[in-house]
Amino acid sequence: MSEQLFISHTFTEPGGFTSGIEGPACDAKGNLYAVNYARQHTIGKVTPEGECSVFVELPNGSIGNGIRFNQAGSMLIADYTNHNILKVDMVTRAISVHAHEPSMNQPNDIAIGTNDILYASDPNWPNSTGQIWRIGTDGQVTLLETDMGTTNGIEVSPDGRTLYVNESVQRNIWAYDLSAAGEVSNKRLLIQFPDFGMDGMRCDIEGNLYVTRHGKGTIAKVSPRGEVLLEVALEGTQCTNLAFGGPDGRTCYVTVADRGNVEYFRTDLPGRSWEIFQTNKAE
Repeated sequence: MSEQLFISHTFTEPGGFTSGIEGPACDAKGNLYAVNYARQHTIGKVTPEGECSVFVELPNGSIGNGIRFNQAGSMLIADYTNHNILKVDMVTRAISVHAHEPSMNQPNDIAIGTNDILYASDPNWPNSTGQIWRIGTDGQVTLLETDMGTTNGIEVSPDGRTLYVNESVQRNIWAYDLSAAGEVSNKRLLIQFPDFGMDGMRCDIEGNLYVTRHGKGTIAKVSPRGEVLLEVALEGTQCTNLAFGGPDGRTCYVTVADRGNVEYFRTDLPGRSWEIFQTNKAE
């Protein structure tokens, strides 16, 4: 019997995470991590079977948002309260500061290239403005663009040549040419939605963008040409971010703030980040 694709289901118990649930990312073993499990300031771990626990407690009042893994398997976390990118050793669980930039409004979502260069969205919510930053593997922070709308979701295309950034309040998704060194150019509008906000985004291996439609309670699958191919209806409405995982990379996990939990649905293609993990394991 063929499986049902693009039908969302409950993965973790509602209320297990706070309304600050965000930043889902899967490690190479298929475990899912998301911020603010049980209480603020934590990173929660969810096994492939859906068992939840606190993985680490963030120090010094730090609260995480976006999470990514680098090629070495370390966890990188956007710490928006202290203007940091934190790094977690997955074996010892030791937490260090990978980068600090006091002039950031708040590092929010983060994307990562195959060269481990990070890109961070940096919204100023009260003013409906935002910026984009690049964070090198040495922790050096560079401002890529300012005077934007409310920058939020951010992602790198599978070929590493395009950076996508959305603006939640303005409902725009922008595409930039991205160089190997992490420079951006040729900014262009991919799509503007007529209603509802956006939060996190992830690409599948063919470059389709999965976009959280915050407030609408759907995930929009958007082609690299800016066409909405389909929308997945969720059980909650305040979807904050998503990540691909599962044994074949075709399970899409969605963090949902109003339910304080994770939902999941099956897709037709694996996610870009999952594919990178498989390539690294093969090498």
